[in-house]
Amino acid sequence: MAEPRVSMRIWRHPRPHGAEGRCIGRTDLTVDRRKARRLAHRIRQQARREGLPRVIRTSPLRRCADVGRWLRRWGWQHYLDPRLIEIDFGRWDGQRWSDIDPQQMGPWTDDFLHHSPGGGESLARLRHRVREVLADPTAPALIVGHAGWINALRTLALHTPSAADWPVALGYNRSIAFEAASIPET
Repeated sequence: MAEPRVSMRIWRHPRPHGAEGRCIGRTDLTVDRRKARRLAHRIRQQARREGLPRVIRTSPLRRCADVGRWLRRWGWQHYLDPRLIEIDFGRWDGQRWSDIDPQQMGPWTDDFLHHSPGGGESLARLRHRVREVLADPTAPALIVGHAGWINALRTLALHTPSAADWPVALGYNRSIAFEAASIPET
Protein backbone atom coordinates (compact mmCIF):
# COMPACT_ATOMS: atom_id res chain seq x y z
CA MET A 1 0.00 0.00 0.00
CA ALA A 2 1.30 3.46 -0.87
CA GLU A 3 2.15 5.86 1.94
CA PRO A 4 -1.15 7.66 2.60
CA ARG A 5 -1.61 11.41 2.76
CA VAL A 6 -3.65 11.65 5.94
CA SER A 7 -3.99 15.18 7.12
CA MET A 8 -7.65 16.08 6.97
CA ARG A 9 -10.64 17.39 8.84
CA ILE A 10 -13.86 15.43 8.53
CA TRP A 11 -17.26 16.82 9.51
CA ARG A 12 -20.30 14.72 10.18
CA HIS A 13 -23.29 15.94 8.19
CA PRO A 14 -26.20 17.86 9.79
CA ARG A 15 -29.02 15.93 11.50
CA PRO A 16 -31.18 14.38 8.77
CA HIS A 17 -34.97 14.32 8.76
CA GLY A 18 -36.50 10.99 9.82
CA ALA A 19 -33.43 9.17 11.15
CA GLU A 20 -34.49 8.84 14.78
CA GLY A 21 -34.63 5.22 15.90
CA ARG A 22 -33.91 3.89 12.42
CA CYS A 23 -31.06 1.93 10.91
CA ILE A 24 -29.75 4.48 8.44
CA GLY A 25 -26.92 3.72 6.09
CA ARG A 26 -27.52 4.48 2.44
CA THR A 27 -31.10 5.64 2.85
CA ASP A 28 -30.89 9.10 1.27
CA LEU A 29 -32.45 11.37 3.88
CA THR A 30 -32.73 15.13 3.53
CA VAL A 31 -31.42 17.80 5.87
CA ASP A 32 -32.80 21.23 6.63
CA ARG A 33 -31.42 23.68 4.07
CA ARG A 34 -30.45 26.17 6.76
CA LYS A 35 -28.52 23.53 8.71
CA ALA A 36 -26.60 22.49 5.59
CA ARG A 37 -25.79 26.14 4.92
CA ARG A 38 -24.71 26.71 8.53
CA LEU A 39 -22.29 23.80 8.41
CA ALA A 40 -20.94 24.98 5.05
CA HIS A 41 -20.35 28.40 6.60
CA ARG A 42 -18.42 26.86 9.53
CA ILE A 43 -16.27 24.86 7.11
CA ARG A 44 -15.60 27.98 5.06
CA GLN A 45 -14.57 29.91 8.18
CA GLN A 46 -12.20 27.17 9.32
CA ALA A 47 -10.62 26.95 5.86
CA ARG A 48 -10.01 30.71 5.91
CA ARG A 49 -8.46 30.60 9.39
CA GLU A 50 -6.16 27.74 8.45
CA GLY A 51 -5.36 28.89 4.91
CA LEU A 52 -6.76 25.69 3.39
CA PRO A 53 -7.71 25.31 -0.28
CA ARG A 54 -11.35 25.88 -1.12
CA VAL A 55 -11.96 22.23 -1.96
CA ILE A 56 -14.46 19.89 -0.30
CA ARG A 57 -15.15 16.23 -0.86
CA THR A 58 -18.48 14.74 0.26
CA SER A 59 -20.48 11.56 0.19
CA PRO A 60 -23.03 11.62 -2.65
CA LEU A 61 -25.90 11.22 -0.16
CA ARG A 62 -27.87 14.46 0.24
CA ARG A 63 -27.18 14.86 3.94
CA CYS A 64 -23.51 15.42 3.04
CA ALA A 65 -23.68 16.62 -0.56
CA ASP A 66 -26.01 19.52 0.29
CA VAL A 67 -23.25 21.03 2.43
CA GLY A 68 -20.82 20.76 -0.50
CA ARG A 69 -23.36 22.34 -2.83
CA TRP A 70 -23.51 25.42 -0.60
CA LEU A 71 -19.74 25.69 -0.72
CA ARG A 72 -19.79 25.30 -4.50
CA ARG A 73 -22.22 28.24 -4.69
CA TRP A 74 -19.56 30.26 -2.84
CA GLY A 75 -16.84 29.41 -5.36
CA TRP A 76 -15.45 26.19 -3.90
CA GLN A 77 -14.62 23.01 -5.78
CA HIS A 78 -16.98 20.25 -4.66
CA TYR A 79 -16.32 16.58 -5.39
CA LEU A 80 -18.79 13.77 -4.76
CA ASP A 81 -16.88 10.68 -3.71
CA PRO A 82 -18.78 7.36 -3.54
CA ARG A 83 -16.04 5.94 -1.30
CA LEU A 84 -17.34 8.29 1.44
CA ILE A 85 -20.87 6.86 1.40
CA GLU A 86 -22.21 5.37 4.63
CA ILE A 87 -22.11 1.61 5.26
CA ASP A 88 -24.73 -0.41 3.40
CA PHE A 89 -27.08 -2.13 5.84
CA GLY A 90 -28.82 -4.08 3.06
CA ARG A 91 -32.37 -5.07 3.91
CA TRP A 92 -32.06 -3.42 7.35
CA ASP A 93 -31.48 0.01 5.85
CA GLY A 94 -34.30 2.40 6.69
CA GLN A 95 -35.98 0.03 9.14
CA ARG A 96 -36.60 0.86 12.76
CA TRP A 97 -33.92 -0.76 14.91
CA SER A 98 -36.72 -2.17 17.07
CA ASP A 99 -38.18 -3.97 14.01
CA ILE A 100 -34.96 -5.84 13.19
CA ASP A 101 -35.02 -9.38 14.58
CA PRO A 102 -32.58 -9.43 17.54
CA GLN A 103 -31.40 -12.89 16.43
CA GLN A 104 -30.07 -11.29 13.24
CA MET A 105 -27.88 -9.03 15.36
CA GLY A 106 -25.97 -11.90 16.95
CA PRO A 107 -23.97 -12.93 13.86
CA TRP A 108 -23.04 -9.30 13.28
CA THR A 109 -21.83 -8.64 16.82
CA ASP A 110 -20.07 -12.04 16.88
CA ASP A 111 -18.13 -11.29 13.68
CA PHE A 112 -18.26 -7.50 13.69
CA LEU A 113 -15.51 -7.05 11.11
CA HIS A 114 -16.60 -9.55 8.47
CA HIS A 115 -20.36 -10.09 8.80
CA SER A 116 -22.56 -8.09 6.40
CA PRO A 117 -25.48 -6.73 8.46
CA GLY A 118 -28.77 -7.13 6.64
CA GLY A 119 -26.89 -8.67 3.72
CA GLY A 120 -25.22 -5.33 2.99
CA GLU A 121 -21.60 -4.35 3.50
CA SER A 122 -19.13 -5.64 6.07
CA LEU A 123 -17.07 -3.34 8.26
CA ALA A 124 -13.98 -4.81 6.58
CA ARG A 125 -15.24 -3.50 3.23
CA LEU A 126 -16.04 -0.08 4.73
CA ARG A 127 -12.54 0.10 6.23
CA HIS A 128 -11.11 -0.73 2.80
CA ARG A 129 -12.97 2.28 1.35
CA VAL A 130 -11.63 4.47 4.17
CA ARG A 131 -8.08 3.36 3.38
CA GLU A 132 -8.63 4.11 -0.31
CA VAL A 133 -9.54 7.70 0.52
CA LEU A 134 -6.60 8.10 2.86
CA ALA A 135 -4.17 6.76 0.25
CA ASP A 136 -5.57 9.04 -2.48
CA PRO A 137 -3.04 11.81 -3.14
CA THR A 138 -5.84 13.98 -4.59
CA ALA A 139 -7.98 13.77 -1.44
CA PRO A 140 -8.68 17.27 -0.13
CA ALA A 141 -8.09 18.25 3.46
CA LEU A 142 -11.81 18.88 4.07
CA ILE A 143 -14.51 16.21 3.96
CA VAL A 144 -18.18 15.90 4.93
CA GLY A 145 -19.12 12.33 5.78
CA HIS A 146 -21.10 9.92 7.89
CA ALA A 147 -20.79 8.60 11.44
CA GLY A 148 -20.11 5.00 10.37
CA TRP A 149 -17.38 6.06 7.94
CA ILE A 150 -15.82 8.31 10.55
CA ASN A 151 -15.91 5.53 13.15
CA ALA A 152 -14.32 3.12 10.69
CA LEU A 153 -11.52 5.69 10.35
CA ARG A 154 -11.26 6.08 14.12
CA THR A 155 -10.84 2.30 14.57
CA LEU A 156 -8.30 1.63 11.80
CA ALA A 157 -5.54 1.05 14.35
CA LEU A 158 -7.48 -1.94 15.72
CA HIS A 159 -6.65 -5.05 13.72
CA THR A 160 -9.95 -6.79 14.49
CA PRO A 161 -12.39 -4.39 16.13
CA SER A 162 -15.35 -5.81 18.02
CA ALA A 163 -18.76 -4.27 18.52
CA ALA A 164 -17.55 -3.21 22.00
CA ASP A 165 -14.72 -1.21 20.38
CA TRP A 166 -17.09 0.88 18.23
CA PRO A 167 -16.93 4.51 19.39
CA VAL A 168 -19.91 6.68 20.20
CA ALA A 169 -20.88 8.48 17.00
CA LEU A 170 -19.43 11.92 16.42
CA GLY A 171 -22.18 14.50 16.90
CA TYR A 172 -23.92 16.08 13.95
CA ASN A 173 -22.01 19.08 12.54
CA ARG A 174 -18.92 18.09 14.55
CA SER A 175 -15.52 17.41 13.11
CA ILE A 176 -12.36 15.49 13.83
CA ALA A 177 -8.87 16.09 12.53
CA PHE A 178 -7.03 13.02 11.38
CA GLU A 179 -3.28 12.91 11.05
CA ALA A 180 -1.06 9.87 11.09
CA ALA A 181 2.23 8.78 9.58
CA SER A 182 0.76 5.56 8.23
CA ILE A 183 -2.30 3.37 8.27
CA PRO A 184 -2.02 -0.20 9.54
CA GLU A 185 -2.11 -2.83 6.78
CA THR A 186 -5.14 -5.10 6.63
